[in-house]
Amino acid sequence: MTDAGSLVAKGARTASSAPRPAGDATPGGQADGAPAIRLLGVRKSYGALAAVDGVDLEVGRGEFFTMLGPSGSGKTTLLRIIAGFERPDGGTVELAGADVTRDPPYARNLNTVFQDYALFPHMNVLDNVAYGLRVRRVARAERRRRAQAALEMVRLAGRGDHKPVQLSGGQRQRVALARAIVNEPEVLLLDEPLGALDLKLRQEMQLELKRIQREIGITFIYVTHDQEEALAMSDRLAVFNQGRIEQLGAPIDVYEHPATEFVAGFIGVSNLLERSGRCLTVRPEKIHLLVGGASPPTGSHVESGHIDAVTYLGPITRYVVALDTGERLTVVRQNLDVAAGESIETKGQAVSVAWQDRHTYEIGAEAAQLAKPTAKAKKEAK
Repeated sequence: MTDAGSLVAKGARTASSAPRPAGDATPGGQADGAPAIRLLGVRKSYGALAAVDGVDLEVGRGEFFTMLGPSGSGKTTLLRIIAGFERPDGGTVELAGADVTRDPPYARNLNTVFQDYALFPHMNVLDNVAYGLRVRRVARAERRRRAQAALEMVRLAGRGDHKPVQLSGGQRQRVALARAIVNEPEVLLLDEPLGALDLKLRQEMQLELKRIQREIGITFIYVTHDQEEALAMSDRLAVFNQGRIEQLGAPIDVYEHPATEFVAGFIGVSNLLERSGRCLTVRPEKIHLLVGGASPPTGSHVESGHIDAVTYLGPITRYVVALDTGERLTVVRQNLDVAAGESIETKGQAVSVAWQDRHTYEIGAEAAQLAKPTAKAKKEAK
Protein backbone atom coordinates (compact mmCIF):
# COMPACT_ATOMS: atom_id res chain seq x y z
CA MET A 1 0.00 0.00 0.00
CA THR A 2 1.27 3.48 -0.82
CA ASP A 3 1.49 6.30 1.71
CA ALA A 4 -1.73 7.65 0.23
CA GLY A 5 -3.44 4.56 1.58
CA SER A 6 -2.90 5.87 5.10
CA LEU A 7 -5.53 8.53 4.39
CA VAL A 8 -8.26 5.95 3.90
CA ALA A 9 -10.55 6.12 6.91
CA LYS A 10 -11.24 3.03 8.96
CA GLY A 11 -14.11 1.10 7.41
CA ALA A 12 -14.03 3.21 4.22
CA ARG A 13 -15.53 1.69 1.11
CA THR A 14 -13.47 0.91 -1.96
CA ALA A 15 -13.88 2.46 -5.38
CA SER A 16 -16.36 -0.22 -6.43
CA SER A 17 -18.52 0.01 -3.32
CA ALA A 18 -21.90 1.72 -3.09
CA PRO A 19 -22.66 4.24 -0.34
CA ARG A 20 -23.93 2.57 2.83
CA PRO A 21 -27.25 3.59 4.35
CA ALA A 22 -27.13 4.64 7.97
CA GLY A 23 -27.14 1.67 10.29
CA ASP A 24 -25.44 -0.76 7.90
CA ALA A 25 -22.39 -2.62 9.08
CA THR A 26 -18.90 -1.55 8.10
CA PRO A 27 -16.55 -4.04 6.41
CA GLY A 28 -15.07 -4.65 9.86
CA GLY A 29 -18.47 -5.71 11.19
CA GLN A 30 -19.14 -2.68 13.39
CA ALA A 31 -22.44 -0.85 12.96
CA ASP A 32 -22.21 2.74 11.73
CA GLY A 33 -25.16 3.57 13.99
CA ALA A 34 -25.90 7.08 12.75
CA PRO A 35 -25.67 8.92 9.43
CA ALA A 36 -22.72 11.22 8.80
CA ILE A 37 -25.05 14.25 8.88
CA ARG A 38 -28.60 14.56 10.18
CA LEU A 39 -30.56 17.83 9.99
CA LEU A 40 -33.89 18.15 11.79
CA GLY A 41 -36.14 21.14 11.13
CA VAL A 42 -33.25 23.51 10.41
CA ARG A 43 -34.33 27.12 9.93
CA LYS A 44 -32.41 30.33 9.22
CA SER A 45 -33.88 33.73 8.37
CA TYR A 46 -32.39 37.11 7.55
CA GLY A 47 -35.11 39.58 8.40
CA ALA A 48 -38.24 38.55 6.51
CA LEU A 49 -36.27 36.23 4.19
CA ALA A 50 -36.34 32.52 5.10
CA ALA A 51 -32.99 31.41 3.69
CA VAL A 52 -33.45 27.87 5.09
CA ASP A 53 -37.03 26.91 5.78
CA GLY A 54 -37.39 23.81 7.96
CA VAL A 55 -34.99 21.39 6.25
CA ASP A 56 -34.87 17.72 7.28
CA LEU A 57 -32.02 15.73 5.73
CA GLU A 58 -29.83 12.68 6.32
CA VAL A 59 -26.54 12.05 4.51
CA GLY A 60 -25.07 8.57 4.79
CA ARG A 61 -21.48 7.81 5.67
CA GLY A 62 -19.21 7.54 2.65
CA GLU A 63 -21.78 9.23 0.42
CA PHE A 64 -21.11 11.84 -2.26
CA PHE A 65 -24.09 14.10 -1.67
CA THR A 66 -24.84 17.27 -3.65
CA MET A 67 -26.98 20.26 -2.71
CA LEU A 68 -28.08 21.75 -6.02
CA GLY A 69 -30.03 24.92 -6.68
CA PRO A 70 -29.97 28.43 -8.14
CA SER A 71 -28.50 31.45 -6.37
CA GLY A 72 -30.54 32.32 -3.29
CA SER A 73 -32.04 28.84 -2.89
CA GLY A 74 -30.48 28.29 0.55
CA LYS A 75 -27.91 25.62 -0.29
CA THR A 76 -24.82 27.62 0.71
CA THR A 77 -26.47 28.92 3.89
CA LEU A 78 -27.26 25.33 4.86
CA LEU A 79 -23.67 24.29 4.18
CA ARG A 80 -22.44 27.10 6.43
CA ILE A 81 -24.82 25.94 9.16
CA ILE A 82 -23.41 22.41 8.90
CA ALA A 83 -19.88 23.85 9.07
CA GLY A 84 -20.72 25.98 12.10
CA PHE A 85 -20.12 29.33 10.39
CA GLU A 86 -23.82 30.20 10.82
CA ARG A 87 -26.04 29.37 13.78
CA PRO A 88 -29.58 28.21 12.87
CA ASP A 89 -32.64 29.96 14.28
CA GLY A 90 -34.19 26.57 14.94
CA GLY A 91 -33.63 22.85 14.47
CA THR A 92 -30.65 20.62 15.16
CA VAL A 93 -27.46 19.58 13.35
CA GLU A 94 -26.00 16.17 14.14
CA LEU A 95 -22.58 14.91 13.08
CA ALA A 96 -22.18 11.11 13.38
CA GLY A 97 -25.05 11.07 15.88
CA ALA A 98 -23.73 13.89 18.10
CA ASP A 99 -25.63 17.19 18.38
CA VAL A 100 -23.20 19.89 17.20
CA THR A 101 -25.76 22.66 16.65
CA ARG A 102 -24.08 25.00 19.14
CA ASP A 103 -20.51 23.82 18.61
CA PRO A 104 -18.02 26.21 16.93
CA PRO A 105 -16.46 25.17 13.60
CA TYR A 106 -13.15 24.04 15.17
CA ALA A 107 -15.00 21.60 17.44
CA ARG A 108 -16.63 19.77 14.52
CA ASN A 109 -14.81 16.91 12.81
CA LEU A 110 -15.22 18.31 9.32
CA ASN A 111 -13.36 20.52 6.85
CA THR A 112 -14.49 22.92 4.14
CA VAL A 113 -13.10 23.56 0.64
CA PHE A 114 -14.13 26.92 -0.83
CA GLN A 115 -14.10 28.28 -4.35
CA ASP A 116 -11.39 30.66 -3.15
CA TYR A 117 -8.52 28.26 -2.46
CA ALA A 118 -7.19 30.43 0.45
CA LEU A 119 -3.64 29.10 0.13
CA PHE A 120 -0.82 30.86 1.94
CA PRO A 121 1.30 32.46 -0.84
CA HIS A 122 4.49 32.60 1.29
CA MET A 123 4.37 28.86 2.07
CA ASN A 124 5.28 26.07 -0.29
CA VAL A 125 2.71 23.45 -1.24
CA LEU A 126 3.79 20.89 1.36
CA ASP A 127 3.60 23.44 4.20
CA ASN A 128 0.18 24.59 3.00
CA VAL A 129 -1.12 21.04 3.13
CA ALA A 130 0.45 20.38 6.53
CA TYR A 131 -0.74 23.64 8.11
CA GLY A 132 -3.80 22.16 9.82
CA LEU A 133 -1.67 19.39 11.31
CA ARG A 134 0.79 21.98 12.55
CA VAL A 135 -2.02 23.87 14.31
CA ARG A 136 -3.04 20.60 15.97
CA ARG A 137 0.58 20.15 17.15
CA VAL A 138 1.21 16.97 15.18
CA ALA A 139 4.89 16.03 15.24
CA ARG A 140 6.95 17.39 12.33
CA ALA A 141 7.85 14.00 10.85
CA GLU A 142 4.27 12.74 11.06
CA ARG A 143 2.72 15.81 9.48
CA ARG A 144 5.29 15.72 6.67
CA ARG A 145 4.48 12.06 6.00
CA ARG A 146 0.73 12.69 5.98
CA ALA A 147 1.06 15.81 3.83
CA GLN A 148 3.12 13.93 1.26
CA ALA A 149 0.54 11.13 1.26
CA ALA A 150 -2.23 13.68 0.66
CA LEU A 151 -0.32 15.19 -2.26
CA GLU A 152 0.15 11.73 -3.72
CA MET A 153 -3.60 11.15 -3.37
CA VAL A 154 -4.37 14.27 -5.44
CA ARG A 155 -1.59 13.44 -7.93
CA LEU A 156 0.74 16.26 -6.96
CA ALA A 157 3.62 14.15 -5.72
CA GLY A 158 6.91 15.98 -6.27
CA ARG A 159 5.28 19.45 -6.17
CA GLY A 160 5.68 19.96 -2.43
CA ASP A 161 8.46 22.54 -2.75
CA HIS A 162 6.54 24.71 -5.25
CA LYS A 163 4.81 27.93 -4.26
CA PRO A 164 1.08 28.26 -5.06
CA VAL A 165 1.79 30.94 -7.69
CA GLN A 166 3.76 28.36 -9.67
CA LEU A 167 0.72 26.09 -10.04
CA SER A 168 -2.25 26.13 -12.41
CA GLY A 169 -5.76 26.77 -11.18
CA GLY A 170 -6.58 23.08 -11.19
CA GLN A 171 -3.39 22.24 -9.28
CA ARG A 172 -4.13 24.90 -6.65
CA GLN A 173 -7.59 23.40 -6.24
CA ARG A 174 -5.97 20.02 -5.63
CA VAL A 175 -3.71 21.54 -2.99
CA ALA A 176 -6.76 22.97 -1.21
CA LEU A 177 -8.38 19.54 -1.37
CA ALA A 178 -5.24 17.82 -0.02
CA ARG A 179 -5.12 20.31 2.86
CA ALA A 180 -8.73 19.44 3.70
CA ILE A 181 -8.40 15.65 3.59
CA VAL A 182 -5.07 15.43 5.41
CA ASN A 183 -6.89 15.93 8.72
CA GLU A 184 -9.11 12.89 7.95
CA PRO A 185 -12.41 14.62 8.77
CA GLU A 186 -15.69 12.78 9.19
CA VAL A 187 -17.26 14.99 6.51
CA LEU A 188 -15.79 17.21 3.79
CA LEU A 189 -17.86 20.22 2.73
CA LEU A 190 -17.22 21.67 -0.74
CA ASP A 191 -18.73 25.07 -1.62
CA GLU A 192 -18.68 25.38 -5.43
CA PRO A 193 -14.94 24.55 -5.50
CA LEU A 194 -14.74 24.29 -9.30
CA GLY A 195 -16.58 27.50 -10.14
CA ALA A 196 -13.43 29.48 -11.02
CA LEU A 197 -12.07 26.87 -13.47
CA ASP A 198 -12.61 26.77 -17.22
CA LEU A 199 -14.99 24.16 -18.65
CA LYS A 200 -12.44 21.53 -19.70
CA LEU A 201 -10.50 21.74 -16.43
CA ARG A 202 -13.74 21.67 -14.45
CA GLN A 203 -14.77 18.45 -16.17
CA GLU A 204 -11.37 16.90 -15.43
CA MET A 205 -11.62 17.90 -11.77
CA GLN A 206 -15.10 16.36 -11.52
CA LEU A 207 -13.54 12.99 -12.32
CA GLU A 208 -10.69 13.62 -9.89
CA LEU A 209 -13.00 14.58 -7.03
CA LYS A 210 -15.09 11.48 -7.53
CA ARG A 211 -12.01 9.26 -7.68
CA ILE A 212 -10.56 10.74 -4.49
CA GLN A 213 -13.86 10.48 -2.64
CA ARG A 214 -14.19 6.81 -3.61
CA GLU A 215 -10.63 6.02 -2.51
CA ILE A 216 -10.67 7.71 0.90
CA GLY A 217 -14.32 6.98 1.77
CA ILE A 218 -15.00 10.36 3.42
CA THR A 219 -18.51 11.77 3.17
CA PHE A 220 -18.57 14.64 0.65
CA ILE A 221 -21.29 17.29 0.77
CA TYR A 222 -20.98 19.33 -2.39
CA VAL A 223 -22.74 22.62 -3.17
CA THR A 224 -23.23 23.72 -6.78
CA HIS A 225 -25.63 25.42 -9.16
CA ASP A 226 -24.21 23.39 -12.06
CA GLN A 227 -26.63 20.59 -12.97
CA GLU A 228 -24.02 18.68 -14.98
CA GLU A 229 -21.67 18.57 -11.99
CA ALA A 230 -24.44 17.28 -9.76
CA LEU A 231 -25.52 14.58 -12.22
CA ALA A 232 -21.94 13.48 -12.94
CA MET A 233 -20.60 13.12 -9.40
CA SER A 234 -23.42 12.51 -6.93
CA ASP A 235 -24.62 9.34 -5.27
CA ARG A 236 -27.69 11.38 -4.31
CA LEU A 237 -28.66 15.01 -4.70
CA ALA A 238 -31.15 17.45 -3.23
CA VAL A 239 -32.66 20.19 -5.39
CA PHE A 240 -33.18 23.39 -3.37
CA ASN A 241 -35.63 26.19 -4.08
CA GLN A 242 -36.57 29.08 -1.78
CA GLY A 243 -34.97 27.51 1.26
CA ARG A 244 -36.60 24.11 0.90
CA ILE A 245 -35.78 20.76 -0.69
CA GLU A 246 -37.94 20.32 -3.79
CA GLN A 247 -36.72 16.80 -4.53
CA LEU A 248 -34.25 14.32 -3.10
CA GLY A 249 -32.93 11.20 -4.81
CA ALA A 250 -30.40 9.56 -7.10
CA PRO A 251 -29.40 11.69 -10.12
CA ILE A 252 -31.10 9.40 -12.64
CA ASP A 253 -34.37 9.42 -10.67
CA VAL A 254 -34.41 13.21 -10.26
CA TYR A 255 -33.64 13.76 -13.94
CA GLU A 256 -36.01 11.15 -15.35
CA HIS A 257 -38.82 11.68 -12.81
CA PRO A 258 -38.93 15.33 -11.71
CA ALA A 259 -41.38 15.85 -8.86
CA THR A 260 -42.26 19.49 -9.63
CA GLU A 261 -42.27 21.95 -12.48
CA PHE A 262 -39.29 23.73 -10.90
CA VAL A 263 -37.19 20.55 -10.84
CA ALA A 264 -38.18 19.66 -14.41
CA GLY A 265 -37.02 23.08 -15.62
CA PHE A 266 -33.91 23.39 -13.47
CA ILE A 267 -32.36 19.94 -14.06
CA GLY A 268 -31.50 20.14 -17.72
CA VAL A 269 -34.18 21.16 -20.22
CA SER A 270 -37.68 19.76 -20.04
CA ASN A 271 -40.85 20.24 -22.06
CA LEU A 272 -44.10 20.74 -20.16
CA LEU A 273 -47.29 19.62 -21.88
CA GLU A 274 -50.91 19.48 -20.77
CA ARG A 275 -52.78 16.49 -22.11
CA SER A 276 -56.22 15.40 -20.86
CA GLY A 277 -55.88 17.59 -17.79
CA ARG A 278 -52.52 16.11 -16.83
CA CYS A 279 -49.23 17.99 -16.77
CA LEU A 280 -46.53 15.89 -18.41
CA THR A 281 -42.84 16.39 -18.96
CA VAL A 282 -40.72 14.92 -21.74
CA ARG A 283 -37.01 15.53 -22.21
CA PRO A 284 -35.69 16.92 -25.54
CA GLU A 285 -33.49 13.88 -26.22
CA LYS A 286 -36.54 11.57 -25.99
CA ILE A 287 -38.36 13.30 -28.86
CA HIS A 288 -38.02 12.24 -32.51
CA LEU A 289 -38.02 15.04 -35.09
CA LEU A 290 -39.71 13.79 -38.25
CA VAL A 291 -38.81 15.72 -41.39
CA GLY A 292 -40.05 15.17 -44.92
CA GLY A 293 -42.80 12.72 -44.02
CA ALA A 294 -40.55 10.33 -42.08
CA SER A 295 -42.40 7.57 -40.25
CA PRO A 296 -42.52 7.66 -36.44
CA PRO A 297 -41.38 4.71 -34.31
CA THR A 298 -44.11 2.18 -33.66
CA GLY A 299 -46.41 3.12 -30.80
CA SER A 300 -45.36 6.77 -30.68
CA HIS A 301 -47.52 9.77 -29.87
CA VAL A 302 -47.25 12.13 -32.87
CA GLU A 303 -48.02 15.86 -33.18
CA SER A 304 -47.42 18.38 -35.95
CA GLY A 305 -45.90 21.84 -36.03
CA HIS A 306 -43.05 23.79 -37.59
CA ILE A 307 -39.41 24.52 -36.70
CA ASP A 308 -39.28 27.94 -35.10
CA ALA A 309 -35.58 28.13 -34.15
CA VAL A 310 -32.40 26.17 -34.80
CA THR A 311 -29.17 26.31 -32.76
CA TYR A 312 -26.07 24.43 -33.92
CA LEU A 313 -24.01 23.20 -30.92
CA GLY A 314 -21.30 21.06 -32.54
CA PRO A 315 -22.15 17.43 -31.70
CA ILE A 316 -25.88 18.21 -31.48
CA THR A 317 -28.39 20.64 -32.93
CA ARG A 318 -31.17 22.09 -30.78
CA TYR A 319 -34.54 22.76 -32.40
CA VAL A 320 -37.50 24.69 -31.02
CA VAL A 321 -40.70 23.34 -32.55
CA ALA A 322 -43.89 25.40 -32.43
CA LEU A 323 -46.75 22.91 -32.22
CA ASP A 324 -50.13 23.51 -33.84
CA THR A 325 -51.57 23.58 -30.30
CA GLY A 326 -49.60 26.76 -29.53
CA GLU A 327 -47.08 24.98 -27.30
CA ARG A 328 -43.35 24.92 -27.97
CA LEU A 329 -41.05 21.91 -27.67
CA THR A 330 -37.28 21.78 -27.49
CA VAL A 331 -35.79 18.83 -29.40
CA VAL A 332 -32.14 17.80 -29.73
CA ARG A 333 -30.62 15.65 -32.44
CA GLN A 334 -27.12 14.27 -32.79
CA ASN A 335 -25.32 15.51 -35.89
CA LEU A 336 -24.49 12.05 -37.18
CA ASP A 337 -25.09 12.43 -40.90
CA VAL A 338 -26.38 16.01 -41.11
CA ALA A 339 -24.15 18.95 -42.06
CA ALA A 340 -24.41 22.19 -40.09
CA GLY A 341 -25.80 24.06 -43.09
CA GLU A 342 -28.56 21.50 -43.60
CA SER A 343 -29.69 21.87 -39.98
CA ILE A 344 -29.90 25.66 -40.16
CA GLU A 345 -31.90 25.51 -43.39
CA THR A 346 -34.72 23.59 -41.71
CA LYS A 347 -36.01 26.70 -39.91
CA GLY A 348 -39.66 27.31 -40.79
CA GLN A 349 -40.12 23.80 -42.17
CA ALA A 350 -43.27 21.83 -41.31
CA VAL A 351 -42.41 18.79 -39.20
CA SER A 352 -43.89 16.22 -36.89
CA VAL A 353 -42.58 15.25 -33.46
CA ALA A 354 -43.01 11.86 -31.83
CA TRP A 355 -42.35 10.34 -28.45
CA GLN A 356 -43.15 7.19 -26.52
CA ASP A 357 -45.55 7.31 -23.56
CA ARG A 358 -42.91 5.60 -21.42
CA HIS A 359 -40.70 8.68 -21.87
CA THR A 360 -43.27 11.06 -20.39
CA TYR A 361 -43.73 11.69 -16.70
CA GLU A 362 -46.60 13.34 -14.85
CA ILE A 363 -45.22 15.97 -12.48
CA GLY A 364 -48.23 17.24 -10.54
CA ALA A 365 -51.34 19.24 -11.09
CA GLU A 366 -49.82 22.47 -9.77
CA ALA A 367 -47.69 22.76 -12.92
CA ALA A 368 -50.58 22.27 -15.34
CA GLN A 369 -51.50 25.93 -15.43
CA LEU A 370 -47.93 26.86 -16.35
CA ALA A 371 -47.97 24.47 -19.31
CA LYS A 372 -51.05 26.02 -20.92
CA PRO A 373 -50.41 28.24 -23.96
CA THR A 374 -51.59 31.80 -23.55
CA ALA A 375 -54.38 33.19 -25.69
CA LYS A 376 -51.76 35.22 -27.54
CA ALA A 377 -49.70 32.09 -28.27
CA LYS A 378 -52.77 30.25 -29.58
CA LYS A 379 -53.58 33.17 -31.85
CA GLU A 380 -50.02 33.35 -33.18
CA ALA A 381 -50.00 29.59 -33.80
CA LYS A 382 -53.00 29.95 -36.10
